[in-house]
Amino acid sequence: MCTVTWIPQPDGGFVLTSNRDEAPRRAAVELTIQVIGPCRCCFPRDPVAGGTWIAADDSGRVACLLNGAFDKHVRRPPYRRSRGLMVLDSFYFARATDFFAQYAFDGMEPFTMIMAEQVELWEVRWDEQQLHCRQLDPQGQYIWSSATLYDAYWRAQRQQWFARWLTRHPQPTPSEAWDFHLYGGEVDAWNGFVMNRKDVVRTVSITQVVTNCSEALLMRHLDLLHDHIWQAKLNLQRQMPLNTFQLS
Repeated sequence: MCTVTWIPQPDGGFVLTSNRDEAPRRAAVELTIQVIGPCRCCFPRDPVAGGTWIAADDSGRVACLLNGAFDKHVRRPPYRRSRGLMVLDSFYFARATDFFAQYAFDGMEPFTMIMAEQVELWEVRWDEQQLHCRQLDPQGQYIWSSATLYDAYWRAQRQQWFARWLTRHPQPTPSEAWDFHLYGGEVDAWNGFVMNRKDVVRTVSITQVVTNCSEALLMRHLDLLHDHIWQAKLNLQRQMPLNTFQLS
């Protein structure tokens, strides 16, 4: 939930890849498939809080979470609801825009969420006072780093690593994006893409979602603590189902 990239694909699909930097006890060791609303949803489950930081369903919607909004915040628990459970809650809404408009964000810890559905891509930030929604060009190439672990300097450095990599890989494939998250940037135990801050917080997994927007969605999850890869496939529905259930 701490380094995320978005790469569009020539066939109209996309690749979204996430490195999760977290306490090792919160590492997810497998993928879960669960019906949420009218859709089948795939995600790695947080064994402590029960939620997730990345999920995708068979309508083609994807949601990915990073801790923090714009800058590192002071934690003031208890919070109303886990951010990871909020990610799963978002799939009960018919559209991403319904989730933004109707969900009760008050009492939530700050976060950044990347959401994609059909031809739309959104960046959403909650700073404890206000929800900041920005629609992005899905044909763009983006990187995000958690504001709670990486200050402005290191977020900028990581942006430069990404830009340099794109000059060598102008149209990255899913495999190239995966290798970037595993081997890219600079070797730095504290601020690299695969980091380890004295085993208190470390990169515990890499999760990637690949879709061609018409047939199937693939999720690949590497448990770095046990060196094991899990994979799942969801056949995409031809028409996005309308979900009238609203969660507050």
